[in-house]
Amino acid sequence: MPYDEYLAERIRNYLTARKVSFYDKNMMGGRIFMVNDKMCCGIHFDKTKKMDLLMARIGENAAQKYADKQGCHPMDFAGRPMKGYVFIDPDGFDLEEDLVFWLDRCIDFNPSAKSAKKRSKK
Repeated sequence: MPYDEYLAERIRNYLTARKVSFYDKNMMGGRIFMVNDKMCCGIHFDKTKKMDLLMARIGENAAQKYADKQGCHPMDFAGRPMKGYVFIDPDGFDLEEDLVFWLDRCIDFNPSAKSAKKRSKK
């Protein structure tokens, strides 16, 4: 799965510096960072745009509030936006302060985010 390993390392460094307990794994064509067993942020390679996008789970209110921020657009898979998630183009996270802005929003939202239901093993 192609994704920007440098961006992944930047995210890991941020989470480590903030003393956030996390793990990351391959998912959805990229890398997902889990905090409190909930999807927090990630990297998605967009085959159409041929670029890595930052996936940010920031909640519905923040997604509406920051919709006009540079590089931000709804997280859209198969023609239907996912509520509370946004994609950020590289011009919206290339600068460290911009990446920190988005990751701060993800960490702020995480405590109120719902966990995915665990699948039972058969």
